Amino acid sequence: MSLKRIGVLNGPNLNLLGRREPRHYGTQTLAEIEALLLARAGAAGATLIFFQSNDEGEIVDWVQANTDRVDAWLVNAAALTHTSVALRDALAGSARPFVEVHLSNVFAREPFRHTSLLSDLAVGVIAGFRSSSYLFGLEALVEHLGARGEAGADEAE
Repeated sequence: MSLKRIGVLNGPNLNLLGRREPRHYGTQTLAEIEALLLARAGAAGATLIFFQSNDEGEIVDWVQANTDRVDAWLVNAAALTHTSVALRDALAGSARPFVEVHLSNVFAREPFRHTSLLSDLAVGVIAGFRSSSYLFGLEALVEHLGARGEAGADEAE
């Protein structure tokens, strides 16, 4: 089994985790969530590269620059989930599967958060489990990649 390479993309304001609206997002920092993901990645059969930016253009540039380095994306686009056609196009253009994750249950919040410009392209969406959303997303993504690989192996026979 080869390790799956996953790009973990975090959007605007996620650098403030741990102190920003803890009732919605919990008290863990982004660094603590990344450490949890790294601890789980090896056992899940994955290697991870992380990126966070508050700038939409930097995020799009990062996706484009790293597409050839990853097999899939784990994406918490934060506010860009609801607004960024540019990020949607970059993810679609990468031709890599992705799982959309959210720390909070976006459907239990303001109505504008109920719409995602990404979810119809995603393999799946996980929301409302705080840092566990990332862990569930990682496991689901690795499983998806494995199933895709097995299907490809079957077709090659």
